[in-house]
Amino acid sequence: MNIDYNNDIYKYWIGSIQYLKYNKIKALIDYFGGLEEAYSSSYRAMEVMAKDYAKDGIIFTECDLEKISAAKNIDNIKKKLEYLTNHGIKFITMLDSLYPDKLRHIYDPPFLLYYKGNYFSENKKVLSIVGARECSVYGRETAKHLACEVAREDIIILSGLARGIDSYAHMGALHADGTTYGIMGCGIDICYPAENISLYMDIQIKGGIISEYGPGIKPLAHHFPMRNRIISALSDGILVIEAREKSGSLITVDMGLDQGKNIYAVPGRITDKLSGGCNNLIKMGAKVVTTAQDILEDFIDYMPSEFGQRVFTNILNDDEKAIYELISVSPKYLDELIETTGLEMGKLMEHLLSLELKNLISQPVKNYYMKKG
Repeated sequence: MNIDYNNDIYKYWIGSIQYLKYNKIKALIDYFGGLEEAYSSSYRAMEVMAKDYAKDGIIFTECDLEKISAAKNIDNIKKKLEYLTNHGIKFITMLDSLYPDKLRHIYDPPFLLYYKGNYFSENKKVLSIVGARECSVYGRETAKHLACEVAREDIIILSGLARGIDSYAHMGALHADGTTYGIMGCGIDICYPAENISLYMDIQIKGGIISEYGPGIKPLAHHFPMRNRIISALSDGILVIEAREKSGSLITVDMGLDQGKNIYAVPGRITDKLSGGCNNLIKMGAKVVTTAQDILEDFIDYMPSEFGQRVFTNILNDDEKAIYELISVSPKYLDELIETTGLEMGKLMEHLLSLELKNLISQPVKNYYMKKG
C-alpha cells in the first residue's frame, strides 16, 4: 500500500477511531466541509458542532469528542500507516471507489475496511455459507462439497473463518481453486482461531481477509454479530448448514432477510439438534438444498453436465479413488469394505460420505454401497 499523505492520513485518522459510527463521521465531514478541515478544527468548534447536531438527533458524546481530538496526531497516524504497509494490510473507506457498493446502503455500514489479499470484486456472484462451529462429519463434508461445486462456477464463497462449517466452506472453495473471502470479527492481523492460520494465508492468494477492526483488536464476543452484517450484505444468497434453533448463524440470516437476500438451508434429521435451525428455516420458506444445482440454478444459467459424475472423479483424493474403484453397481456391505481397504471404520465412513455427497455412490440399503449409474 503506497501512502498518500495528502489523503490517507485524514481518512485513516477518522476511520480508525474505534466504535465511531458512520453517521457521526459523515456529520463531521459535512459540518466542516471536508476531512482535512475537520482534522484542523478546534475542540471548541467540535463542541459547537455537537450542540447543533443534537437538535437533529445525532448525539456526539463527550467521549466521542475526546477520542476524535486525541486521534489528531500526525506522527502516530504515520506510524500506524507504515505498520499497515509493512504487514501487507490495505484499507479503503466509503470515500473510495473500491468500497463495496453492497455495503453503502445497509444499517450502520463500516466507514473503513481493512484488507489482506485482494480487494473484494463486485463483478461476481457471492454465496455466504454459515453454520455450526461444532459440526458433524456430515456437516463438514456437505460444506466442503457444496462450496467446492459452487466455487467451481466462479462464484465467490464468503464466510467467517470460524471453526466448523465456516472453515470447511473456505476449504471447499480452495479445493476448487475458487475465490473465497473470510470476514473477521477481530483485528485484521489476528488469525482467529489460531489453528486456521494456513487457511488465513491461503485465502489471501485469490480472495482475501476483510475486517472493520484494526490491527491488534481482540476477538471480543460482541464483534461477531456486527461482523455478520457484512457477511450478509456482501452476499447474493446465504446457505445455512447445521444450525441449532438458537444459533448465531441465524443472526446472519435475519440480517440477510432484511437486506433481501435468498436464503438456503440443508435439511437434517428431525432428531438432530444441529439441524433444528435449518429445518425451521425450511418451514419458514428457505430453499431446500440437497445438491449444488439447487443453488446454481438461482445464480447462473446452469445446466449440469451429462458426464458430471466423471468430472467428480477428478476431485477425489487417493483414498476416495481407491474406495470408489472397489465399489461396483452391485451393493457391497460396509464390513467387506473395511476388510478390503484396511481402514478403520470412522475414516472409511468419512470417505464414503464424501463419495455420496459427490453423487458417485448411494446406499440402496443402510450400510450397503453401490456406484450410481
